[in-house]
Amino acid sequence: MMLRRKPHPDQLALALAPDDELEALIEMRVAARAEADALRWRFRLIVVESVMMTTLVLAAGIALAQPTGMVVRGAAVIGASCFLTGLLLIGLTGAASRLMARWRRAR
Repeated sequence: MMLRRKPHPDQLALALAPDDELEALIEMRVAARAEADALRWRFRLIVVESVMMTTLVLAAGIALAQPTGMVVRGAAVIGASCFLTGLLLIGLTGAASRLMARWRRAR
């Protein structure tokens, strides 16, 4: 038989919320963290993709013996446009998900 000890009078009582409230709080925090991690990974993917495209254009220009200035300028334009397009895509995805969430709540 387990004996229950009385808490010390100066000790604060630990009040635990019901399981449903606790689960909802945990799920909300996990969802927020997962969303932030997903955004970070999307940004990393866009950076890697932009660097790869820039490198491929540089390598192709050098392999085809094109003028260096033209190759560097073309690679910079390709890299910048790939990066900006990726950022635009992330922004549009976020806006669409917020719009869909608002639409679902309205129903």
